This record gives sequence, structure tokens and C-alpha cells, in this order.
Amino acid sequence: MANHKSAQKKILQDRKRRLRNRTHRSKLRSSVKVLRNAIESGDVETARGLLNPVLSLVDRNAKHGIIQIGRASCRERV
Repeated sequence: MANHKSAQKKILQDRKRRLRNRTHRSKLRSSVKVLRNAIESGDVETARGLLNPVLSLVDRNAKHGIIQIGRASCRERV
């Protein structure tokens, strides 16, 4: 464990961020998976409805540093 009060605080902050980032990353992956399944199954209307919210989620996660900005800009790799 850390010896200084500031180091202990940093450990707690990192733990909170890690849990929050894990939640956001999981939501992102799930929504991308749903979009990909809709595209592969040929359901055009569902895919169109999901595209903008998923891209918005990708951009928002990149802005907050949850995923890399370069990975978000190359949207076909997400």
C-alpha cells in the first residue's frame, strides 16, 4: 500500500476511474455488437436506427479517453 496520503488518494481515484471506464467500454462494445448483428442479418431499418447513436457513443468515449481517438476515427475497426 502507498505510504503517502497523496499516493493513497491517487490509488482510490484510479480505482474509481477504472470501474467507470469499464462500464462505459462494456456499453460501447455491446452496442457495436448489436449494430454489427443487425448489419449482418440484413436488417437495414434497425441498422440505420442504431448507426447514429453508436457512432455518437464511440466519439464520446474517445473524447473522454476510454478508447483511443485513432481507434474511434477508424470506425470500421471498432
